[in-house]
Amino acid sequence: MEEKRFCPECGDPVYGRTDKKFCSDQCRNAYNNKSIGYSDNYTRRVNNILKRNRKILHELNPTGKTKVHLNQLKRKGFDFNYHTHLYITQNGNTYYFVYEQGYLKLENDFYALVKREN
Repeated sequence: MEEKRFCPECGDPVYGRTDKKFCSDQCRNAYNNKSIGYSDNYTRRVNNILKRNRKILHELNPTGKTKVHLNQLKRKGFDFNYHTHLYITQNGNTYYFVYEQGYLKLENDFYALVKREN
């Protein structure tokens, strides 16, 4: 006699294959969405900001090296609080990178935009 199994999401009996855990796709999706919860929402939000920042830098720097004013970055919604890594030159200049797109703060609210090649 087979042991009765119950859906961990809704509690209904589970029928079918012996390794089946959920009674339906809806219950499986609901359960998995709950289990990832808050941390996944935070990660998704940060990744969206990083993607937007990268897109902005790419749009403003089509040639791989250019200079833009702070207002251009702000108008497009660039968020200076999010970047993927730093590169510090031998001169002590700090480049902030969003994946392969980078920027360096210059004088008078200007920024040098660069693209790092592999």
